[in-house]
Amino acid sequence: MPRLLPATMAVIGALLAMKSIALVRAAVPAEKVAVAAPAHPAAAPPAPPAPAHAAAPPLAPAQQPPPPPPNDAAPIPDAERAVLLELRQRRQDLDKREAALAARESVLAAAEQKLSARVDELTALQKRLESLEAARKQQEEAGWQGLVKVYETMKPRDAAVIFNDLQMSVLLGVLDRMKEAKAAPILAAMNAEKAREVTAELAHLRARRTTEAGSTQPTRSGG
Repeated sequence: MPRLLPATMAVIGALLAMKSIALVRAAVPAEKVAVAAPAHPAAAPPAPPAPAHAAAPPLAPAQQPPPPPPNDAAPIPDAERAVLLELRQRRQDLDKREAALAARESVLAAAEQKLSARVDELTALQKRLESLEAARKQQEEAGWQGLVKVYETMKPRDAAVIFNDLQMSVLLGVLDRMKEAKAAPILAAMNAEKAREVTAELAHLRARRTTEAGSTQPTRSGG
């Protein structure tokens, strides 16, 4: 009996110690329990206080901003800058002149095209007028030929009576187109004064026509 009491007390003490350890582990965080678990460990020195303006830890390589590009460009001297500005101004002036020349060429091309169209229009009008004039002359000549045929078929004495009273312009137009063999008997039967007058006018008319025909022919240079 006296031997059982110390053993019982030892068991009870061990149980109390184990229960105390379990209670301490439940109350203290796992990190502190793990630190306090070893028997009588050496106390760690206290951590130094963090400085007020501690430097920020370096960022990870993926979070660091790219380094700024190196500034290797040397400053441009004032003289070179002035030359570059002058060259740029000249280039702008040349571009303006080129644009002005292009616009002027466009205006000239439009004017030339309009002038060419006007010339074509006038040429067509001239051809039309020439055609109308040729038709008029042809019709007029047909009328004269009709009169000539009428007087050529008449007796010379009857034709002479009519010729004595005709205007000089009409008489010249008829006699100029008549055959000489048909005109001679009529002139012989006409009034002598009227016959001389119409003969002189007819000679002047044919001489003037010959002169005009010679002036329109191209001159030939002798070699």
